[in-house]
Amino acid sequence: MAGAITHDRPSAAEGRQGGPLILTEDADLLDDLLRLCAAAGARPEVHHGVPERGGGWDTASLVLVGDDAARRVRGAARRRGVVLVGRDQDDSGVWRRAVEIGADHVLVLPDGEQWLVDRIADVAEGVGPPALTVGVIGGRGGAGSSTLACALAVTSARQGRRTLLVDADPLGGGLDVLLGGETAEGLRWPAFAASRGRVGGGALEESLPSLHALRVLSWDRGDCVTVAPEAVRAVLAAARRRGGAVVVDLPRRVDEGVAQILAQLDLGLLVVPAELRAVAAAGRVASVVGMVLRDLRVAVRGPYAPGLDDREVARLLGLPLMGEVPVESGLSAAQDRGSPPAGDGRGPLARFCSTFWERAAAGEGAP
Repeated sequence: MAGAITHDRPSAAEGRQGGPLILTEDADLLDDLLRLCAAAGARPEVHHGVPERGGGWDTASLVLVGDDAARRVRGAARRRGVVLVGRDQDDSGVWRRAVEIGADHVLVLPDGEQWLVDRIADVAEGVGPPALTVGVIGGRGGAGSSTLACALAVTSARQGRRTLLVDADPLGGGLDVLLGGETAEGLRWPAFAASRGRVGGGALEESLPSLHALRVLSWDRGDCVTVAPEAVRAVLAAARRRGGAVVVDLPRRVDEGVAQILAQLDLGLLVVPAELRAVAAAGRVASVVGMVLRDLRVAVRGPYAPGLDDREVARLLGLPLMGEVPVESGLSAAQDRGSPPAGDGRGPLARFCSTFWERAAAGEGAP
């Protein structure tokens, strides 16, 4: 069980990183809290009561107060990030004691263990605002969604933003190949197939191949083509947790794993060639994706069939228009030479991606 108590007093510890402060004399409770800290990759500071002024009470990002220590904490300065931890599910007095010490949350073990591990890990990683997460999906096969996803990620990294590119299509051949890094060292999706619970954001990032100043989570060329939905959810949550930008290349189908990704996207881009058959196919994709993703926009790619332009394509699909993805000659040849899409920062595709990120960073929406 875990519950929240809201109050508005500021804390000197906001924004700081490090392990939690544990206050308890209950040996069994301390053993449990130390075990949970180890699971979260954090090293706590332990005291029986409130440390001397200027010590851990003021500076720790998270304070775990054992129910046995609540009385000794009553006179301490109020601050955020205090969790009162107990064991008795039937003790209604725990809420009164939590209010007396200004706790944000009440947690009863063992039911609240996973919540507490996640909270400790957040503190240890110094979690800030989540990454702006953009999904790119083709309205039909060969629409160019993978190329646009790579170009957006490469441009974001070139602008100095922490960037992670996620390949969510196990049958797409691997985005590492598109970026010229199929032999780069690092983990691919099959390594996370059995993941359960929380995945550390820092550990995830360090484990992935680094290509063109960004991290890439791609599929390999092996037989594994499925990852459990809970593992997909945990991995993408870890990718988003450290801020910056996450770009996801989506397949043209929605299974349980893809639905977990769609639920965490801030924006979806539906890439639609300007031809009637592509528009018809894109309509089917949009109807399925739109059941999970609230903000889905159209990126139209020429050349245009007679009677069509980018606004007409958006109107037929009933979706907001993001803009026109420019056609760039020589793109395939450049990729054959190992140059990623928009890799040199020049050309119409690079300018399109730069404008997208500039407006997204300014909160103005897509171009």
